[in-house]
Amino acid sequence: MLPALVQALSRLDWPAAKLDIKLVLEAVDQAGVAAAEALSLPGNVEIVVVPDLGPRTKPKALNYALPLARGEFLVIYDAEDRPERGQLRRAFEAFRSGPPNLATVQARLNIYNPDTSWLTRQFTLEYSALFDGLLPALDQLELPIPLGGTSNHFRVAALKWLMAWDPFNVTEDADLGTRLARSGYCCQVIPSTTYEEAPHRFMSWLRQRTRWLKGFVQTWLVHMRAPGRLWRELGPQGFFAFQVMVGGTILSALVHPWFYALLAAELAGGHFLSLPASLFGVLFWTVAWFDLVTGYLAAMALALLAARQRGLFRLSWHVLLMPLYWLLISAAAYRAVWQFMTAPFKWEKTEHGRPAELPQALALGRGNGAGDENRTHDT
Repeated sequence: MLPALVQALSRLDWPAAKLDIKLVLEAVDQAGVAAAEALSLPGNVEIVVVPDLGPRTKPKALNYALPLARGEFLVIYDAEDRPERGQLRRAFEAFRSGPPNLATVQARLNIYNPDTSWLTRQFTLEYSALFDGLLPALDQLELPIPLGGTSNHFRVAALKWLMAWDPFNVTEDADLGTRLARSGYCCQVIPSTTYEEAPHRFMSWLRQRTRWLKGFVQTWLVHMRAPGRLWRELGPQGFFAFQVMVGGTILSALVHPWFYALLAAELAGGHFLSLPASLFGVLFWTVAWFDLVTGYLAAMALALLAARQRGLFRLSWHVLLMPLYWLLISAAAYRAVWQFMTAPFKWEKTEHGRPAELPQALALGRGNGAGDENRTHDT
């Protein structure tokens, strides 16, 4: 991934003399370090090798590299990322025109290999709904935003004031977004996209999703150690948004399979769709079915609208298969809970790098804004 990453970063529309690029690699990753050292790197790129000390996590590596960063603003990119060319200028303009407490600018994430497999198609629908629909809505409502793990641009002074990342949290972005909100900082979402490679194999996808959900469990437990303080610092709306976005993500994934189990029991007993005998039962039955139908339709409609806005019309019928994808997320959630109890800080890395898709990824990264996003998706 390194040659394509360096090529993508070299295309960023920003004066090269004012770019301070750090390739942060772990000492234990000898092959990665050797590959980086073999590259003909520009003068503004420096290799930073993180000593092999626990915990072996991305946020620990970021904390090690942070004191070496010399800029006023800082952005995180993963190895497979392909940011649009004008992203830094959009982020800088957001900081310049935003309020003084604007500490983070989150770019939108999407997928450059949606047609590789069924999993990548569902991943693309999920990312489109989240980063093009849900997070911008949270931004407009001035609610806490669980940051994406990449393409989040920081004001370095605010990041250092917060003591940077939690090195033990395997979903460090969601935790940091909550800590920013608790400290009175805000986040904005900008209309610039970074394209990523979605895992196309189930086990690779499962390991990545397990880590994300495990970090959500940890984030919820850490911030709920003092619920009253969290309520005061986030306010009622922010507190509710945290419960929905972090706690609700885990709870809904754990509960979802039981709906199908109860449905199967109703079918087996011949009671499917039969009205309860009591008035209370009828009210409960009505509310439950209303929640089910509206919940499914709202999630699927958001994904459909977001995908079509990006020109991904060919994925429209895949929206109907989203409930099957949600069951896979439930499997990852149960694996995450088990791993949280047995190996809470274990970081399962995600395999990336399909050579046939890299040229398309680099082409997508040339866009500058929302208009370019639609055009590149159509080609």
